[in-house]
Amino acid sequence: MNAPTVSVIVPCYNEEATIRLLLEALYSQTYPRTEIEVLVSDGQSTDRTRDVITAFQASHPDLRIRILDNELRTIPSGLNVAIRAAIGEYVVRLDAHSRPYPDYIQRCVQALHQAKGDNVGGVWEIHPGGASWISRSIAVAAAHPLGVGDAHYRVGGQARRVDTVPFGAYRRSLVERIGLYDESLLTNEDYEFNVRVRNSGGIVWLDPMIRCVYFARSNLPALGHQYFRYGFWKGKMLQRNPKSIRWRQLLPPLFVLSLLLLLAASILSPVFAPILLFLVAFYLLVLILAGLSTALSKRDLPLIIGFPLAVATMHLTWGSALLWSLLVR
Repeated sequence: MNAPTVSVIVPCYNEEATIRLLLEALYSQTYPRTEIEVLVSDGQSTDRTRDVITAFQASHPDLRIRILDNELRTIPSGLNVAIRAAIGEYVVRLDAHSRPYPDYIQRCVQALHQAKGDNVGGVWEIHPGGASWISRSIAVAAAHPLGVGDAHYRVGGQARRVDTVPFGAYRRSLVERIGLYDESLLTNEDYEFNVRVRNSGGIVWLDPMIRCVYFARSNLPALGHQYFRYGFWKGKMLQRNPKSIRWRQLLPPLFVLSLLLLLAASILSPVFAPILLFLVAFYLLVLILAGLSTALSKRDLPLIIGFPLAVATMHLTWGSALLWSLLVR
């Protein structure tokens, strides 16, 4: 085999359900297979993740795959373990919950060759993580502007400069210039990495032709846990980089703070109770109308209930967690 030009880095932990889908997608890439290496940084999985990878290695020996030990068992540490072991000129960061389109690597490398950006990425095509109606609702909410604001990598749009991209592809020299992923942030490491890209004068570029299927969480508790982590570590990142905040990220914590303040004020004086009730009623009305519209457009009636539940879970857990992170050290 020739030395690979692309190192695909994948942090994972207990991903036996989806890791083979990722490996199959990488095996089917249009980019020359001999120029790809896949580095799976495993956080000591306790399920059959390693067995699945090993079995795939045995049946597909023409794709170079290595399993690395991520002893700290966090996403940023896993990424850094893989980057240190990578030998390719280009680094493509993916996730064990993802399934890139066949031309994903080719388009990423092409965009880097054309100097579109220093870190390039594309659009998440979000699929349900299960077969239930709530799984479908979560997937729809995770790609809807009401749930994620103007996050272009979720809602799509034109090729353009952005503040962040999902995963990302870049030359190894970028890491040598701005440093590895911040291991003190257990989540939000991609966004923080892109803040440093932009602060160094670099460009973060989103190309909607670069596409990747991403499997959303399958139930509301898992979604709430995910977004609580997102919000908590976003707050920690904002303490270091307050200028990185975007309007879409301000709304959930401001909404939660408004609810808390009005609730406290209502206990002290009943004059505030109608304001609180109006705010809650207006929020629920917006969610219900959006759920109805989405259910009709998707021709999926359970979305009338599931979509509002999913969006509210995202808003309330993310906003609460961000506020909490600002209070604790």
